[in-house]
Amino acid sequence: MNDSVSDLGKILKQQRINTPLTLQELAAESGVSSSHLGRIERGERFPSARILRKIAKPLGFSEDELFTLAGFLSPQTSGVAEEGVSRYNSRQLDPYVARMLAEEPPEIQRAVIGILSLLKSIARGISK
Repeated sequence: MNDSVSDLGKILKQQRINTPLTLQELAAESGVSSSHLGRIERGERFPSARILRKIAKPLGFSEDELFTLAGFLSPQTSGVAEEGVSRYNSRQLDPYVARMLAEEPPEIQRAVIGILSLLKSIARGISK
């Protein structure tokens, strides 16, 4: 099992639990089967961009956040993906943090953005 697939699955599961949603509730909101979502959470499958789009909103992520976590957007790539990360970084991250994060390998980027997304979700829950 690929570590990045497993890590993304763990992040998605943690976010689902923090939201809080059951697999069945996430399946109903996203239109993705609960069995497929379970395989993603266990790291058995890597979600496509189409699946990420479907689960982003119910999990409280922007599409850019999920695409960055999944490695579809990375400062170490070029073209449209790089432009997407620049928009993501300037909108969500302090410029210093974004610069420092851009120097890290994609696995570290995904982990840090996952942690920041969880913290943002927790902060939203506290402020309600």
